[in-house]
Amino acid sequence: MPKSEQLTPEDVRRIEAEIEHRKTVVRPASLKALKEARAMGDLSENFEYYAAKRDNNMNNSRIRYLEKLLRFATVIDDSSASDEVGVNNTVKVHFDTDPEDVFMEYRIVTSIRSDSRRGLISTESPLGKSLMGHKVGDRVSYTVEGGATFSLTIIELHNTGEALNDKIHQY
Repeated sequence: MPKSEQLTPEDVRRIEAEIEHRKTVVRPASLKALKEARAMGDLSENFEYYAAKRDNNMNNSRIRYLEKLLRFATVIDDSSASDEVGVNNTVKVHFDTDPEDVFMEYRIVTSIRSDSRRGLISTESPLGKSLMGHKVGDRVSYTVEGGATFSLTIIELHNTGEALNDKIHQY
């Protein structure tokens, strides 16, 4: 059985919207391009045909992926108390091993939207799991793969909600 992804109601809405767009806009355009390329003649040396076929297959694959994601997903509540870390909250932290006053900001998101380079930390990551439910001033420790343990202090907490530019992973 595939792994059950945790999705917020907004994640579900975005996925359903993408599926609908791909089925009603992208698929017809892809099939039209495929039909036009096929009409050009000899398929053995027809780059347009292979490109249109590839695009159509990629679109259908993405639709299947998203539908499977929804079928096996667990919808989670993205609300949390105003004073504790939850999904779609931004936290400002200070790592205890850092001698200077350098602070890092992270937003806690579901795993299909995580992107550590942009500060989007998954609820399923060691850091995300350890921050969930804690409050400003709490000292939190977490262990990463390989056994290294880090400690940090939560400095600020903001309920930022979901951002429109959060992207759902491709695969």
